[in-house]
Amino acid sequence: MTKFIKGMDLSTLLELDRCGAKYYDHGKERDILDIMKDYDVDTIRLRLWNDPKSELGEPYGAGSNDLAETIAIGKKVTDAGFGVLLNFHYSDFWADPGKQIKPKAWADYGVEELERAVYDYTLDSLTKVIDAGVNVTMIQVGNELSNGLLWPEGQVPAYDNIAKFVSAGIRACRKVNADIPIMIHLDNGGNNELYVRWFENYIKRGEDFEYIGLSYYPFWHGSLDALEFNMNDIAKRFNKDLIIAEVSMGFTMEDYKDYEKLDDSQRKGYATKPSLVEKIDYPMTIEGQADFTKDFLGRVANVADDHGKGFFWWEPAWIPVPGSGWATPASLKYMNDPGPCGNEWANQALFDYDGNVLPALEVIKDFKK
Repeated sequence: MTKFIKGMDLSTLLELDRCGAKYYDHGKERDILDIMKDYDVDTIRLRLWNDPKSELGEPYGAGSNDLAETIAIGKKVTDAGFGVLLNFHYSDFWADPGKQIKPKAWADYGVEELERAVYDYTLDSLTKVIDAGVNVTMIQVGNELSNGLLWPEGQVPAYDNIAKFVSAGIRACRKVNADIPIMIHLDNGGNNELYVRWFENYIKRGEDFEYIGLSYYPFWHGSLDALEFNMNDIAKRFNKDLIIAEVSMGFTMEDYKDYEKLDDSQRKGYATKPSLVEKIDYPMTIEGQADFTKDFLGRVANVADDHGKGFFWWEPAWIPVPGSGWATPASLKYMNDPGPCGNEWANQALFDYDGNVLPALEVIKDFKK
C-alpha cells in the first residue's frame, strides 16, 4: 500500500525567508524544513506561474513563483528529502474558479495555439525542473479547474476545449516521464454536483490521469459531511484515487495588524470573514484547528475502497511578516482587482503569528492511516 501523503504547500518559502520569517519548535528556533521533516511531512507542493511580473519587471508577489523561483525551492526541498508536487497554473498569477487569466504571452492565442502552447510550455518547464534535480513525485495539470482554464476559450461549459488544454499538458508530462502520476484538481470539495458533472464531461474527452484533487476550505466549501459524501461518491463513481490538494483551518480570529506593519488601507485582512466562520464544524481556536485536523484526516483516510491517498495543507508557514502578501500593486493591475494587498492567510497557518508550531501539526505527525 502506498504511503498516505502528508503534504504542505510551501510556495512562498523563499520569499518568507527573504522577509525574515522565523519558526520555533517548543521554543527553539529551527529551519522550517527540519520542522516539517520531524512532523512526518513527506511532500511539498509548489505552484508554477508562467511570468509573474509586469512588462516593467515588477514582481507580482505571493512568492513570485516563476520557473527559476520554483526550481530553487524545489531543489531546496529535494535536498531536504521531500518529494515535490509540481502545480502548473497556466497563468501569470493566481488561477482559481474566479479567474483563469491567459498568460500575457498567450493573450491573443486561439484554441489550437493555446493547445500547442500548453504542450510546449509544460514539456519545457518540466524538463528543466527535473534536469535541475528536483524530485517531482506528482504533477498537477491546472489549478482549481472548476470553471475551466485559459479563459475565455477554456471556460465552462466549453468542455471540448478544456479537455484539449488539460490533455496537452498531460501528454507533455508523459513525454518527459510517464511514471510520474498526474492530478486534475477542482475547488469546492463539498460540491458533489460539480465533481460529477466536471469529471463526466472530462473523462469522455480527455487523457487519463491518476488522481482527482480537491480543495477543501471549511469556511467556503461546506461541512465535513459534505466533503466525505463527495469523496466517497466520486471515488466509487470514477474509480480514482483522491488527494485533498488544498486544505486549511484557522486557529484564531485575532488580528495580526501589528505583525504586518501596514496601514489599514493596505491590508486585505483575513479570508476567514466572521460571517463565514459562524457556519463551520469547529471553532477557529488553537484547539478547534487541532480537532478539525484530526476529524478531517480520518475522513480522507477512510474514503471508500482505500481511495483516500493524502492531503496538502495550503501555505502552513505563511506567517505575517512585512513584505510578503497575496499580491502587489502590479499584480492587482494584471488581475483587474481592487485590492488591497497584505496577508490574508496568517490565521490559517500551522504556526502562530510568532512562528511557533501549533498543536494541529502534532496531530498530523501522530496520524496513522
